Amino acid sequence: MTRARFDPLLSLVGLLALLLAWWTATRLGVFPRQVLAPPESVWRAFVQGAGSGELGAHILASLGRLGTGYAAGALVGAAFGLAMALSREFEAYTSGLFHAVRQVPTIAFIPMLVLVFGVEETFKIVVVAKASFYPVALAVFTGIRGISAKYLDVAAVYTLSLAQRLRLLMLPAALPPVLTGLRLGLSRAWVALVAAELLVADEGIGQMMEMGRQMFRLDIVLMGVVVIGTIGFLLDHGFKLLERRLTKGMSA
Repeated sequence: MTRARFDPLLSLVGLLALLLAWWTATRLGVFPRQVLAPPESVWRAFVQGAGSGELGAHILASLGRLGTGYAAGALVGAAFGLAMALSREFEAYTSGLFHAVRQVPTIAFIPMLVLVFGVEETFKIVVVAKASFYPVALAVFTGIRGISAKYLDVAAVYTLSLAQRLRLLMLPAALPPVLTGLRLGLSRAWVALVAAELLVADEGIGQMMEMGRQMFRLDIVLMGVVVIGTIGFLLDHGFKLLERRLTKGMSA
């Protein structure tokens, strides 16, 4: 069975259809402008925000929080998942709580995190770190545990140390699921960050949208939606390209 190739031109069909439906709905007055701003108004808001530098400042603030929180959450998650995979005792003590807490959406922890950390930058970084921690930890755990016992037997025959087994066997073998977990963690972190900024933030994409809502500027709110979707797509697509290159380099 042949595998369908991704065609960027075909992927634009859905986007153009959505834009056409949006434009038609606003022209026909299906929804009032207070509910659905027309595309041209959103475009003007984008040009104005980009020209003044305000939009760029909000984007940089959000991406800065995302980078810091994601790096922290991914590193701790990778270490935690590795510890669970290598130690049955550690897994026995932590797996119950781990699997119970990971079922709870990150947004549900926001009120408690606000009480603990306040509404400053630490709170938002912790939200991002929590959102990225669980996908990465689970991916590392399942990736390491999924290694065939035959490979582990070979490592035992050659009396490889733990560091050598990790570097030469475990991490390369577990790389594909780990990369998938990192990619999923990045997507979840981005969604959680925007939700946190919508509630409490001095700057950021979410805060820009909330200010637009308070001022009844639906063009700014919809512009924020478009920007969030675009950035999320670029992050995911960029990580997908990196994942493909790394896995191809291993198989070559």
